[in-house]
Amino acid sequence: MRDQGAAIPAYDHRTGRAPTLVFLHYWGGSARTWQPVLDRLPGRATLTIEARGWGRSRRLPGPYTLRQLAQDTHDIVADAGLGDYVLVGHSMGGKVAQLVAATRPAGLTGLVLVAPGPARPAAFVTPEYRQTLAQAYETDETAAAARDTVLTATPLDEDLKNQVVADSRASAPEARLEWPLRGIAEDITREARGIEVAALVLAGGLDRVEPPEVLRDNLVPYLGNAEFRVIPGSGHLVPLEAPAELAGILREFGGLSRYL
Repeated sequence: MRDQGAAIPAYDHRTGRAPTLVFLHYWGGSARTWQPVLDRLPGRATLTIEARGWGRSRRLPGPYTLRQLAQDTHDIVADAGLGDYVLVGHSMGGKVAQLVAATRPAGLTGLVLVAPGPARPAAFVTPEYRQTLAQAYETDETAAAARDTVLTATPLDEDLKNQVVADSRASAPEARLEWPLRGIAEDITREARGIEVAALVLAGGLDRVEPPEVLRDNLVPYLGNAEFRVIPGSGHLVPLEAPAELAGILREFGGLSRYL
């Protein structure tokens, strides 16, 4: 475990079989969002990041932009001494992962984008939509409502339901607003076109945040070497709603196949 320091966010590094899976969480999530998936990948090397402004990293100063989160990812990979890794980014973390992969870093062998923010913002991401989204985590009650009516399509157990609310509220105010007001609307199609590693784009079949058709139209065409799959029955919180399916897909992914 690497706790929050002066410069880079907190992260948890588990040693094991290469390549290391580097997990980036969603807006409102935390490193522990990935725990149900990690539990189903015994022996695999993993690294989970607590994004700047969130959870254990919430006291780190801004900016909290996508590009700062991408730079943080580069810095953490270097700090952990990773030489061979696959990026696994969820939602906001998926858009950050695209920016990291676009720089073609040494050691990156694959990219898994889980219900990611697409490179080209969806048409429904209007200023009015963004203002409404910015209020989603203002209180425990609004966070719970967002969890139950927007983020999930399948029931979570009580511990996970409480975790979603606690994580969505554990942030610096500026970090909480950065994604809905700016990051979600940033067009990164130019960067996405520069990604060279194999990519797997996963959509939740019942996702109301990043529906499958949005990812099919607004992301996949900009990736040169991408596979697209839908996880039936899952909403947006795929790591919590369908961890077994996600872990199974990760075990099959081409970026890992040469190690299996």
